[in-house]
Amino acid sequence: MAPVRLGDPVRIGSVTAKNRICIPPMVMFHRAGQEGMTVPFHVEHYTRLARGGPGLIIQEATCVSPEGRLSEDQLGIWSDAHVPGLRKIVEAVHREGVPIFLQLHHAGIMAWGERKLCPGDYTCTYKPTNRGQPLADQPVTVRGEMLSTEDVARLKQAFIDGGRRAHQAGYDGVELHGCHSYLLCQFLNKNVNNRDDQYRDALLLIREIFQGIRAVTSPEFVIGIRLGAFEPALSDGIAHAKALTEMGLQFLDVSYGFSGEMDLTAPGNPDFSGAVRGAAAIAEAVSIPVFAVDGIRTPAQAEAILAETVVSMTDVGRSALVDPDWPKKALAGEAPGKCLGCSTCQWRIDPGRCPGKRLLEAK
Repeated sequence: MAPVRLGDPVRIGSVTAKNRICIPPMVMFHRAGQEGMTVPFHVEHYTRLARGGPGLIIQEATCVSPEGRLSEDQLGIWSDAHVPGLRKIVEAVHREGVPIFLQLHHAGIMAWGERKLCPGDYTCTYKPTNRGQPLADQPVTVRGEMLSTEDVARLKQAFIDGGRRAHQAGYDGVELHGCHSYLLCQFLNKNVNNRDDQYRDALLLIREIFQGIRAVTSPEFVIGIRLGAFEPALSDGIAHAKALTEMGLQFLDVSYGFSGEMDLTAPGNPDFSGAVRGAAAIAEAVSIPVFAVDGIRTPAQAEAILAETVVSMTDVGRSALVDPDWPKKALAGEAPGKCLGCSTCQWRIDPGRCPGKRLLEAK
């Protein structure tokens, strides 16, 4: 069998991506207001990314509940009033011939507001942020507010309603945010989820959300999840991936799990990041498309991942912010601009401050 190339199409549920380049979800701080409404920037931003020719775009983490926002300027989908604005994003991206999924999100213990909801009685230390900026100079210790069964039911319905609204807005599918220390990730990590009820079974809530969204959308609507490979170990990530595949989810966008509760040991090419090696191992174990992410900045890196593993898609994030034409250039054999790895993404603060973009414009 010939090796998979970056320009090859791939089927994800009912959707065909014309190539193996996905623009993954990246929150655009400083744009949406406290009500989480779409503004012209979002339409322009996603139109420009789509014009660059990716196979798929996954829209930034869009919150199912005001209390669950990681930042007060995060896009929302907790109200029917959000649907018209979100529909404008979808229509703009579709006009460029690109499918778009929406990421459904709740930050849980990582939320910026007063309520730090968590599956169990868990304390963590981290640097909270709001509007893309740290709220404290030093890490703070936060004790999560353990979710009651009524809270779980309410949040489950919030995810289901978010899926329904995404379908109403015309998205081709949704991605449940189940990694990066956020709420569903907290359920999936047994070091964080110390409940003593049925939701100690990490996959139960996701199963109920999946079934609920499927019941209120069409059979063609794609449902997948962003999944931590190490939750806390790779063996747990693989077990979750297999169960989610059997459950009926249609793709796995694999990244890191709960910060501080991960063993990043994974086989594979040491030139690949831990997340990419984790995605590769998971892709070997399941039959649905698996996406790889983390530091993929050049076409050569993306091609190597596709050639050496059985992952289906490569996520190109910050480099596509630097150069929205990254997909077109990569597929044409040209050298696109790339992210230079600022510890805090300068593009999302102000594109004019992005060193990668300044270097690209100077050429």
